[in-house]
Amino acid sequence: MVVAPNGTSSTKSAQRALYYVVAPVGHPNYGDELIAASWLRELAEMAPDADVWVDTHSPGPAAVLLDGIHPRAKFTDTLWRLCWEAPSEDPWQAAAWVREAVHNPGMMPRLHGGIELLATADVVHVVGGGYINKLWPKQIGLLAGAAAAVERSGGRAAMTGHGLVPACDDVTPLLLSLMDHFEVVEVRDEASAELVDVQPGIDDAFLGIGPHRYETAEDQPEVMLCLQSDLVEVGIGKLAGAVLSMLRAWKVPPERVGVVEGVPRVDREVFALLERELPGARFYPFSHVWAHGLPANPRQTWISTRFHVHMLAAAVGASGVAVSVNPDYYATKHRSLAALGSNWTVLEDLGQVPDRPTAGGYAPDVLARLRKAKVEVARTVYAPVERRQPADAPPEPQPESLRRRWSRRILG
Repeated sequence: MVVAPNGTSSTKSAQRALYYVVAPVGHPNYGDELIAASWLRELAEMAPDADVWVDTHSPGPAAVLLDGIHPRAKFTDTLWRLCWEAPSEDPWQAAAWVREAVHNPGMMPRLHGGIELLATADVVHVVGGGYINKLWPKQIGLLAGAAAAVERSGGRAAMTGHGLVPACDDVTPLLLSLMDHFEVVEVRDEASAELVDVQPGIDDAFLGIGPHRYETAEDQPEVMLCLQSDLVEVGIGKLAGAVLSMLRAWKVPPERVGVVEGVPRVDREVFALLERELPGARFYPFSHVWAHGLPANPRQTWISTRFHVHMLAAAVGASGVAVSVNPDYYATKHRSLAALGSNWTVLEDLGQVPDRPTAGGYAPDVLARLRKAKVEVARTVYAPVERRQPADAPPEPQPESLRRRWSRRILG
């Protein structure tokens, strides 16, 4: 029984649906913002009257960047704060601590209200990306918190479009145990699928690809760059040299080059090393890309280290080279897009200078199939929820075979 502000009472079934979306948005990072915006846009069509809470590490900036996409979206940071408060970087200990805190909010009294809200959600959806892995071991607590929340509420837990590699040592049993509490489990690449024994799915950003994601200006540069400086194991000097070698070999005039920023300032540093060599090159800051769309068209050639820029540019039909700057992380990501038909060259040896690609990007029929598959995932995640009773009883584990059948049904 819930007491309404006017003093009357109502049952949960008489209230709006409550959807709880966990996402790493607000940093900002083009790919993460794109995924969250795509889900909010889809929910605005599917469930405009639902209450939607987005749990993120940066709720203030996220609320500005994603404002107005869903009419009832609100922003908090409960699960992320629980992960930060975990007393150990060890994923097993972090997961156990977060899970216990969701069951016993007195462990974090400042977050008591947020935890209680989480524990009433109809759906707790940990959206995709590559943020639950060895690089950020505490963040496995996001999955643990989602599992604990539906243990309390009887709702549905879902995780979609995840890249789980590189994984922490000896973490597979923990991941499998947590996933027993999820009705929907989807990962976006072969390596992650092998890790948790499911069929591979696709990245969540395929849900939101469409004309609204692209700038309409006609005077876009011929060759586009998106070059990060974070997580670059090879060094940004070597990356800058490799890109300059490609531009020289392809005989690209510098005034026909454009540079896109996926993460503010972080994607400006490599260009700063090249700027004197590329007089007249045009720079597109993140703020421009987010407001006006990605300046991509089918006539271009792209060189990108960023995964989602690879995806979006290939989706509009551009040719490109995806440069892996981290073999344990980015190589897996870029290969997953190539395997789906992006037609891009994946460059892992920066000592090589590939020919300028001309194959274009995703074929329209392939892109339509991927988009359709992701929409079906969305319909599964947000199908009507029949809550288990009693609400606080631990759920029956979801058999692994059921998850595998579901994944094949969506993507097979």
